[in-house]
Amino acid sequence: MGWERRWRLALTLALAVYGWECIRTPGRYRWLDSLDLAIHETGHLVFGFDGEPLMLLGGTLLQLLIPAAFTVALWRQGDRHGATVPLWWLGQNCWNISVYIKDARAQELPLVGGGEHDWALLLGEMGWLDRDQALGGAVYLTGVVLYAVAIVTGWRALSARGVTDEPAAASAP
Repeated sequence: MGWERRWRLALTLALAVYGWECIRTPGRYRWLDSLDLAIHETGHLVFGFDGEPLMLLGGTLLQLLIPAAFTVALWRQGDRHGATVPLWWLGQNCWNISVYIKDARAQELPLVGGGEHDWALLLGEMGWLDRDQALGGAVYLTGVVLYAVAIVTGWRALSARGVTDEPAAASAP
């Protein structure tokens, strides 16, 4: 087994273990959450061009779009295993977002700069504030599914031919 395959296998295993811990305790702040928060806050600026609803939703949108874009780009380049890493990140973002959505009524989470609660405003505007737990649960479950797909697909990509250190054998005419 080549070094690249071993490294990718270790990465998949680490993401499986780390992800399992995230699934069990989605509300715990972890090292990756700082990056997710920076992307989320940037999303408010990026999507602030078309009024308050899009600006409020923009944080969550960018938090989902960034890992989704990396997933698509790596998949299109033919790096099936590589695409599973940002897919895993997308699932992890769903767990964080689910915590935020579930906090819409309670508004107990500390917010950056003590600002307004995006999901309390969005769900309140739609008349869905009483559905915060169900919507948050659905987003959490989506994250679990993405996590499982990422780990299984990553493992399968390593089991398939093509992830080696050795050059491809030239086919004889």
